[in-house]
Amino acid sequence: MADSKTKNLDLSIVIPVYNEEAVLPFLIERLDKNIPSWGNCEIILVNDGSSDNTYNILKDSLGGKKHYKVVHFTRNFGHQEAVSAGLAESSGNYVSIMDGDLQDPPELINQMLDKLKNENTEIVYAVRERRKGNILKRFFYKLFYRILRKLSDIKIPLDSGDFCIMSRLVVDKINSLPEHNRFVRGLRSWTGYKSTSIKYNREDRTIGKAKYSISKLFKLALDGLTGFSTIPLRLSIYIGFTIALLSFLAAIVILILRITLAFNVSGWASLILVVFFMGGVQLLLLGVVGEYIARIYTESQNRPVYVIKEKDGF
Repeated sequence: MADSKTKNLDLSIVIPVYNEEAVLPFLIERLDKNIPSWGNCEIILVNDGSSDNTYNILKDSLGGKKHYKVVHFTRNFGHQEAVSAGLAESSGNYVSIMDGDLQDPPELINQMLDKLKNENTEIVYAVRERRKGNILKRFFYKLFYRILRKLSDIKIPLDSGDFCIMSRLVVDKINSLPEHNRFVRGLRSWTGYKSTSIKYNREDRTIGKAKYSISKLFKLALDGLTGFSTIPLRLSIYIGFTIALLSFLAAIVILILRITLAFNVSGWASLILVVFFMGGVQLLLLGVVGEYIARIYTESQNRPVYVIKEKDGF
């Protein structure tokens, strides 16, 4: 299952971190406790251009530690880009991805690994059975996954984030994919390899602040929708056809009323509302098309997904 990149490592754990100075000591402590059960492993932390003391903590706490490797970006490139960098640098026969805020429990990795081996599968992803935290954010997360599931050309598991474990076969395939707008959990499903799930309760963050703002979540949602579905483009045709049909029927009704009942359609206010409505629909549809064009433009630039400043422990 492993290729030439594998260096007799059983497990690689990829952890993106961004401005996590508060949680890092606790994260490292939890990881240290679990390392004996993981056997011959490596832990790759990707510092996504943190502006706090994350860089110094990683340098001071992990310098010379056997199992740890650190990748530092030149600036903040994004969570999915950091995950992609960790996957590219990984060497294990199996690779796990988890967040660095301890909402993804590292103790679950052994259970996922056992399930992957025992059920002869290539991917085990963690499904959030219960999720604590902001009610509004939880609602939008659930809504996003269900809309994505409905619109996507592939079946992306509901309520599953990046927390998972994959075989080297899957990781090599993801690493070979050339797109720049990375949506890793979508790419994971796109590979089509056999997968299964494990349920867990995702706790609320107790230390530090959440790094996914509403704008970042919106961008992630757009990457997922536009990267794995062309239905938004098709909706433009359906909406345009529906409005044209309704307008045609309304014109017939007005004409009949005018002829039979001498009914005069008057009122500039209603006309203005219709104009504004039509203008809003047109701008919305142009925005959808523009979003796809922007992604084509990004891909055509062929810039690297991230830039590495330095590596430690490699």
